[in-house]
Amino acid sequence: MTSSQAPLAAGSIAMQAAKVLSTRCGPIELIERGEGQVLVSLHGGLGGCDQSWLLARALFPDLASWRVLALSRPGYLGTPLAVGETPQAQADAYAALLDTLRIDKAVMAAVSAGGPSALQFALRHPDRCKAVILVSAATGMLDIPVRVLRRLRMVMLLVRIPGMQAWLRRRALGDQRGTAARSISDPAVLERTLAHPEAGPLFLALQESAMTRTAERLPGTANDTRLLQTLPGLPLDRLNVPVLVLHGTDDPVVPFSHAEQVSKHAPHARVCAIPGGEHVVLFTHLRDVRDMVSSFFAETVPS
Repeated sequence: MTSSQAPLAAGSIAMQAAKVLSTRCGPIELIERGEGQVLVSLHGGLGGCDQSWLLARALFPDLASWRVLALSRPGYLGTPLAVGETPQAQADAYAALLDTLRIDKAVMAAVSAGGPSALQFALRHPDRCKAVILVSAATGMLDIPVRVLRRLRMVMLLVRIPGMQAWLRRRALGDQRGTAARSISDPAVLERTLAHPEAGPLFLALQESAMTRTAERLPGTANDTRLLQTLPGLPLDRLNVPVLVLHGTDDPVVPFSHAEQVSKHAPHARVCAIPGGEHVVLFTHLRDVRDMVSSFFAETVPS
């Protein structure tokens, strides 16, 4: 069987049950699992706590030593947008959640549109942030491609039509390889990723999640899109915690210049460029990402 004929990974990643906790900033939905160092995991656009859980699973092959808090950011699934419309307000909501859980400090991990609120948490609550991991993350104003804005508007209109969301989901899942090709342009990298025993199921689970309860992910996605287009520059020079930045040099969604800004201004940043990597390097370069994260923690972050 040639690689082009290889079947897609069967089955899906076991998804943990979510819960909603009351905080002083409002209700926050999360998946909470494990014991040990606390990892607050933050998804990107069209996400939710399910995708935050996938981020944690991808970053750390063994979560046995982690207490994972995989959140739905405001406007996504069970966390109302009113909990925090700005990155600053979202950062304060994360601190409120830690208070509710009586947690002192946490490592923040964020992908894509989750980046600004993770950085704001480190800036606004430095005594509670042990480190920040950014994967393909926005770190300032983002020039969102017109095609992405058009697609978002189309999806927001279509999901209002009765039965359309279910049809879109069936269509996307019926052609998982074709859907995946929208995120991974290189056919060889696409086939390698889908055939990988860990990266393939994780990536397919991400795709499936975005097509499940899509309407409940749109308020946050629209809010992120609006904010990112006008986001003022972050005072990265004030970051006093270790920061690991993982970013593909060919990312068409969040340009590599966002990683370079952190490298240039943040005093304790380690930027790992992934040559030729696109926006989903978390999956296409899973082993490299995990090796970089492991090295970062071994050398920089106290347990």
